[in-house]
Amino acid sequence: QVQLEESGGGSVQAGGSLRLSCAVSGYTRSDYWMGWFRQAPGKEREGVAVINTGIRSTRVADSVKGRFTISRDNAKNTLYLQMNSLKPEDTAMYYCTAGSATYSTSLWASNFKYWGRGTQVTVSS
Repeated sequence: QVQLEESGGGSVQAGGSLRLSCAVSGYTRSDYWMGWFRQAPGKEREGVAVINTGIRSTRVADSVKGRFTISRDNAKNTLYLQMNSLKPEDTAMYYCTAGSATYSTSLWASNFKYWGRGTQVTVSS
C-alpha cells in the first residue's frame, strides 16, 4: 500500500512560481512511475509530469514543458513539482500519484493505482 500526501498549493499571480511536494509512505516498487496530474472543473484529469527513478526517465506534458520540473528525493521520500511562469490555465487541483505504466502510457491516469487527495493551485491574471 502506498500513501501520498500533497502540499504546497496556493494562489499566485500569473508569472509566479509554486513548488508542490508529495510525501510518500508505504512500499513503492522500484519500477513505479510517480508523478503529478491535474484536474480543472469540468475537465478530465490530465498528466502533467511523471518520473521513474528506476529507469531514470521523466516525461512532461507539452502544455507545461519548459515551465514545470519534476524531481524526487528518495532519501526524503518526497516528490516535487516546481512550477514557474504560471498561467491562469494552470489553475486546477493537482494530484500526486504512483503506479505501473510504460513510457508511452505514463501520462494516462488510468494506469495509476495510488492517488493523494490533491492540492489546489489557483493562478490569477
